[in-house]
Amino acid sequence: MGKLIMFNMVSLDGYFEGANHSIDWHKTDEEFEQFSNEQLDSAEALVFGRKTYELMAGYWPTATDDPETARRMGQISKFVASRTLKNVDWEHTTLLEGDAVEALTKLKEERGGNLFLFGSANLGAGLTAAGLIEEYRLMVNPVVLGGGRPLFEGARQFELELIETRPFANSNVLLTYRPEGAGS
Repeated sequence: MGKLIMFNMVSLDGYFEGANHSIDWHKTDEEFEQFSNEQLDSAEALVFGRKTYELMAGYWPTATDDPETARRMGQISKFVASRTLKNVDWEHTTLLEGDAVEALTKLKEERGGNLFLFGSANLGAGLTAAGLIEEYRLMVNPVVLGGGRPLFEGARQFELELIETRPFANSNVLLTYRPEGAGS
C-alpha cells in the first residue's frame, strides 16, 4: 500500500516561502531535476491545496525550461483539496470537495501507490494533525531567509524519526522523516 508523502523545499531556518510568497531562493540544477523526475515516477498521484494548485497549473502546462518534468507533471493524476474552487482545468486533475481529511483518507484507501503532497502548507497542517502524512521529505536549501512563512506554522509539537539523508552537489540536503513510532 502506498503512502501519503509531503515534499517541500525549505530554508535552513524553516521557511517554505520567503517574503511575498517568494521561492526564488530554491536551488535547483540538473541533479535536482533528475531527483524530481524520479520522485514523480514513484508517485501514483499528486495532491495540492488550492493555492499550490493554482501556481502549478499556471506554470507547468507552458513550462519550457524543464520539458521532461513538465511532461510528467501533465500526465500524472492530480487531486486538489479545496473548499472554494468550483472546477479545475489542468489535465488529469480531480477536485476533492468537502472535508480534505475524509477525501484523502478515502483516496489513500482507493489508490495503491504513493500520493505526494507538494507545497500546500495549510493542507499539510491539517493532514499532519489528522496523522495522515506517513513521510516528510524536506529539501533543505543552504539559505537563511530570516522571515517568510514557516512550513509547520501553527503546528503542535510532534516527533519525527530520520530515515534517510541525501546530500546534493549544490549543497541542498534531502531529509526524509516519518512520524516517530510509525514503523517502516
